[in-house]
Amino acid sequence: MNRFRLAVAGLAFILLAVPAAAGAAVQLRGVDASAYPTIRASIYTPSGGGRPALWENGTPVAGYQAQNLGSVKAIATLIDRSQSMRGKPLADAAAGARAFVAAKQPADELSVIGFGSKVATLSPFSTVKLDADLPLGRMATDRHKGTALYDAVIAAANQLKGNPLPGRVIIVLSDGADNASAGTLATAIKAASTANASVYAIGIEGEGFTPDPLEQLASSTGGQYYGAASTSELARVYTSIAAALKKTWRVQYVTAARPGDSIRLTASIVGQGSTTQLARIPARDSISAPEPSKLLPKNAYGPGGPLAIAIAVSLLVLFGCLFFLAGIRGSWVRSRIVAHTGEGKGHAKKNRKEQRTKMFSSIFAATEKALGDLKHWRAISRMLERADVQLRTVEFVWISLGAGVLMALFALLFGASAVLFVALTVAAGMVPFAWVWLKMRKRLKAFEDELPDLLITIAASLKAGHSFKQGLQAVVDEGHPPANQEFKRVLTEASLGRPMDDALLEMAERMASKNFEFAITAVTIQRQVGGSLATLFDMVADTVRQRQQFTRKIRALTAMGRMSAYTLIGIPFFLAAVLTLVNRTYMRPLYFSHMGHIVILIGLVMMGIGSLILKKIVSFRG
Repeated sequence: MNRFRLAVAGLAFILLAVPAAAGAAVQLRGVDASAYPTIRASIYTPSGGGRPALWENGTPVAGYQAQNLGSVKAIATLIDRSQSMRGKPLADAAAGARAFVAAKQPADELSVIGFGSKVATLSPFSTVKLDADLPLGRMATDRHKGTALYDAVIAAANQLKGNPLPGRVIIVLSDGADNASAGTLATAIKAASTANASVYAIGIEGEGFTPDPLEQLASSTGGQYYGAASTSELARVYTSIAAALKKTWRVQYVTAARPGDSIRLTASIVGQGSTTQLARIPARDSISAPEPSKLLPKNAYGPGGPLAIAIAVSLLVLFGCLFFLAGIRGSWVRSRIVAHTGEGKGHAKKNRKEQRTKMFSSIFAATEKALGDLKHWRAISRMLERADVQLRTVEFVWISLGAGVLMALFALLFGASAVLFVALTVAAGMVPFAWVWLKMRKRLKAFEDELPDLLITIAASLKAGHSFKQGLQAVVDEGHPPANQEFKRVLTEASLGRPMDDALLEMAERMASKNFEFAITAVTIQRQVGGSLATLFDMVADTVRQRQQFTRKIRALTAMGRMSAYTLIGIPFFLAAVLTLVNRTYMRPLYFSHMGHIVILIGLVMMGIGSLILKKIVSFRG
């Protein structure tokens, strides 16, 4: 009797446990082959623990990707704010979404999209809960009639497509059918599938409500549909979605099947069961081919395209060979008649250089005519002259423009954003200016360091009985660049008839040396009133040396202040770079949210003001 009772109890336990186990079994949802050869699916597990294993037609799948939606993910929250949601329904929907936001993981990125007659992104993707909570609390009903449900899903999918996080989820809440979208249900499903996003749909099942579109959206993308009899249940529904995401895996792999084949996909979790689902790979004609490039005509992708390209390449090679042979023949003929025309080798090179120069002469002339009178043009010319760069101003300007254009082409080629495109173009255009400016500073500093010794050399020459002009010639013969080059130019101008005083003053302005200008002014006065010029040079040299020593002492005393300024300016950029490399998700709100852009702008402005203040503190005019 006891054995009979135990057998009946065991049978009852088994009968009760089987439905429960069946309800909590592993589920395979939304097998999608539209991105062939990539197969995507969602796997729901009873507990969410354990990585699922996959088999295709009985063969284990190797190298598949599995992402648990309970870990780091990007969530697009879509809320219907049409006129049918006026009052308590919209308030309950916002409250449920805010509770969902408050319970999200810190690393999850969340955006808020409201849709009525039109779609509006209320908050871009951000890990900061406040960025999503504020627009949800301020959400208002749309003034115009209409529900653009499909357009909202398409907009969310397009945003998720550019998100780097592997887990992508769309949570959409609506109380009615779509009646204002430009897209269709099929377009919305395709957009979500392309973005590899699972749609979790919430329907407020009021009078006349049809859940079919939302159910199709959810089932086609591996998500799930939740019905709510009233808006007071929305908070519970959002909690259920959060729990379901922790138990869902999003998997994808590259299939070995061919278009048109049927596959049997099996997913299993150790200790939790397995499930199998049949799917069919779309035929080759129905697989969306990649959009051809717009740079080439459509016929280039047909059967005659490769033939046309081959003919074009052959013609280019033929023309290249003809030009090469014509050049050889021309060189041979020119070498035969050069003895009779008197054209030497150097003269031929000069002619070729002049021919190349004539190609750009018209452009250079037009540029100089348009910009030659500008103050900035003269400043660039003076900078090139001080740096001793053997380039005309117009040539240097076109080199800078060419560098900027070349970098712009590279930025377009690699698909840089608008801000990065502008920044790279400007930076590349400023590289030649930076190089010339550094060379100018180095040359002016070298002249300033040589100045006391030059003045002593001139004084020694005068004491030996030589003239002032011969003293300058001694500097040219015994000095070092750049001083000997500049004095040689002064002597050349003086030999051509320019007054020596004017040439020296022009040199002082060209070298931007206040000390040398002071020396030349003293020499000019002394030559006019008379006296010992050698003694004056000794005094001026001693004064210049003392001024330089005093300037170096001031720079040494203010070195700590300058280093503090460099450190305070560099630390924010260094920390931003390190944090971006270590944890990009943490820094994304700073780079990709409106509030982050405002913070960056305020920080840069404050750093600029602080830099000016620090520069004023440590600067000194000797």
